[in-house]
Amino acid sequence: MALIMFDMDGTLINSSTPLVNTINYVRENLGFDTLERELILESVNDPKINAAQFFYGTADFTLEQQKLFEEYYDANCLNGLELYSGIKKLIDDLSSDFTLTVATNANSFFAKKMLDHLEVGHYFNTILGYDSVINPKPHPEMVNKILDKHNIKNTRAQLIGDSHKDIMAATKAGVDSVLVNWGFSNHKEDAIETIEELEQRIFQKFN
Repeated sequence: MALIMFDMDGTLINSSTPLVNTINYVRENLGFDTLERELILESVNDPKINAAQFFYGTADFTLEQQKLFEEYYDANCLNGLELYSGIKKLIDDLSSDFTLTVATNANSFFAKKMLDHLEVGHYFNTILGYDSVINPKPHPEMVNKILDKHNIKNTRAQLIGDSHKDIMAATKAGVDSVLVNWGFSNHKEDAIETIEELEQRIFQKFN
């Protein structure tokens, strides 16, 4: 059976409200001004940006930043959370033909909590977050770890994401990928616009 890896934030779920609010909460606690919603969402997905430096002015995320983020996010990550329109039907359609997994740069605990809240967590055989790897996307470690776990060749897998970080991770692992344009980034080219087109691309790949 072929395997599909989904990015989570911006691909399966619109988690923009809790994400923006949490980053601004951390910034305020560190003495920074809040940032505009669009700037945060674009920057989170930009592989050229060091997120710790950009958001909090440090080379790496500090323990204080992580603690502030995780405490606030744990309390607020379900607020305003929603599946993108058509996603529930898509994964239901795919579930009988494919092994479905999630590869997210979010924490695994939060990812499962959010997907279960939206009543789709049970569709995914594996939900792998940044805390389960040394190197998150765009590094291919997460993709390779899922392939190894399910004993699937890279030619029998596909990764779906809304960020160039997703595409880079897939490419480095030799996995086919699809970039979607309903998430946090606004792609000018090479991205698909609809769930219908995504479903078509998935079945074309493996037929």
